[in-house]
Amino acid sequence: MKEGVLTLANRIGDFLSVTQDGYAIFSAEDVLIGCNQAFADFHCVEFEHIIGQTFSQLLRLAYKNQQGPNIETDDIEQWLKDAQKKRRSQEFRIFEVDHTDGSWYLMSEQTLPSGELLLHAKSISTQKVVEQTLSEHVHTLTDLALTDELTQIANRRSFIAKVKSEINLYQRNKRAFTFCILDIDYFKKINDRHGHQVGDNVLRQLSKLLKNTLREYDYLGRIGGEEFGILLRDTQATEAFEIMNRLRENVMSYTFNRSSNPVNITLSIGLVESWLGCTFELLYSQSDIGLFKAKNNGRNQVVVVDNNQSA
Repeated sequence: MKEGVLTLANRIGDFLSVTQDGYAIFSAEDVLIGCNQAFADFHCVEFEHIIGQTFSQLLRLAYKNQQGPNIETDDIEQWLKDAQKKRRSQEFRIFEVDHTDGSWYLMSEQTLPSGELLLHAKSISTQKVVEQTLSEHVHTLTDLALTDELTQIANRRSFIAKVKSEINLYQRNKRAFTFCILDIDYFKKINDRHGHQVGDNVLRQLSKLLKNTLREYDYLGRIGGEEFGILLRDTQATEAFEIMNRLRENVMSYTFNRSSNPVNITLSIGLVESWLGCTFELLYSQSDIGLFKAKNNGRNQVVVVDNNQSA
């Protein structure tokens, strides 16, 4: 029986000596009483020097030398206090730790009734790379789904979602915003005269100009064709009219597609201020009335729709 136990112990010892996973046992007083080479390597400490070190001593050494577990703090003693509160706080605990060499480990702690703690460190660097790659792909796909391919600003779906979010916020805080629709005057003539490539360049350059002109917290989106939507946050109609009029003048004085076929354009703009009970559909229809009036009145102008008509 004893021979069988010894054989099993030897096999376990052989396994611990070759595995890349780190194993360690801490006493109830948090002193390291046993570990394998992989655990010593994880802490970047010579194997013959690591036994007898306390958890706090090992982590202070890692922090001082910037080798081993990556500890991001300006106060190592406070960090250790917080860490000690978690250790042995439950019978079994699992968490992730990054290493100063860029690798990642999945750590598990098993606490025995005696207070001794068995720690297992398993490398998950490969999984982390896959996870990060998947996350980047998801982020890229999300951007593609919400971005207009030609102009690289919010597409119709994304813009509508942002406006609806602002409407919900307005219903709570009653801070007015203004919804605007702008359209390039005689855009079809640009395509007919210069070709669709020039027309696309105009749309791209106009989008960039609008984005650079608006405030960071305003919303801009391409609704379709040569029509754009703008939501001016925390802005009443009077101020919005001044902002849109300056924008209209900037666009009118700007020369697009300068490198080959220079083009000058003008904008017609309709806008309406938010009101209680407004929806995206109502905001769009009311500002579209303003856009229609701007077109009928000769184009290249801004028309404000009285939101009392919308109540």
